[in-house]
Amino acid sequence: MNTSQFISKNLDKTIEKVTFTWQTPSNIALVKYWGKSNPQIPKNTSISFTLNNCHTTTSIEFEKTSKNTVVDFELFFEGKKKDDFKPKIAEFFKRIEKYCPYIFEYKMIINSENSFPHSSGIASSASGMSAIAMCLMSLEKELNPNITDEFINKKASFLARLGSGSASRSIEGPLVVWGNHPEIKGSSDLFGTKFPYEIHPVFENYCDTILLVDKGEKQVSSTVGHNLMHNHPYAENRFKQANENLTKLSKILQNGEIKEFINLVESEALTLHAMMLTSNPYFILMKPNTLEVINKIWQYREENNSNICFTLDAGANVHVLYPNTEKTEIELFIKNNLAKYCQKNQYICDNAGLGAKPQ
Repeated sequence: MNTSQFISKNLDKTIEKVTFTWQTPSNIALVKYWGKSNPQIPKNTSISFTLNNCHTTTSIEFEKTSKNTVVDFELFFEGKKKDDFKPKIAEFFKRIEKYCPYIFEYKMIINSENSFPHSSGIASSASGMSAIAMCLMSLEKELNPNITDEFINKKASFLARLGSGSASRSIEGPLVVWGNHPEIKGSSDLFGTKFPYEIHPVFENYCDTILLVDKGEKQVSSTVGHNLMHNHPYAENRFKQANENLTKLSKILQNGEIKEFINLVESEALTLHAMMLTSNPYFILMKPNTLEVINKIWQYREENNSNICFTLDAGANVHVLYPNTEKTEIELFIKNNLAKYCQKNQYICDNAGLGAKPQ
């Protein structure tokens, strides 16, 4: 795999002090990635809707210092110093030092905040790592003004992936593929790629309401879950299934086959959690209210001939997916029938978005 293209070159300018701020979204995978090899290479291709309202806003202040042997940074999350987050960020900087050697020449003060609860299955690492990556690429653009916006997005996705695999899918939108796939032009294990084909109008501005069934810390982290796929008895069949599902979903998205979309997306969600149930050690991230919501969605769909469906990330919260044409009635159904299954009746109405935004 050619990673040399991402090694920084021609960093001739000197920047003494500068601050960049980016808002980058979370994303929700339709075909799930679960299982990886080093360094952050997915075992199967995945595709996600980039979200709009669920995002992380990160500012990094860069101040020039004498060259260090370790990266010098402080981290604040939602206004509070978060030393317990630092080891993960330090590991990320270690992974990218070859590609961004300038990080040794600056003291960084990182301020970050989410528009959604941290560690509750809304891919906070995806939005968080992609925001840091975009701030780093803004600095690199200052140091080398000749790099293009296309290169910035590609390298930011490449860098973000080294912090969190799904973060590679949070730079652009509304649909992003990560992982090399023969039928997706330009796809790569190294970075996310915008879905290269025109999608049917039914999938434009697609809605995702996230039901906050459980806002607490997950009992098993995604990192641990991914590692349990190494000796999983069903892993190889799962990776094959996911790649085949991406082939199917590509056609579905282009042709507007929404009933097939519903079947495939729900099957992917349940398969992801089946991998957790059948790993060793086994674990369950769904909660009783997760299952209550799923059954209510199935009942509503049947009784109203609706195109509502659900997906799940690695957590208990339910992503309720539906076309924009059914927004009014489905959001009323959520308010009247599903909100009671959420902690403090809380949910987030979201939709497919376009990716990272400078602030």
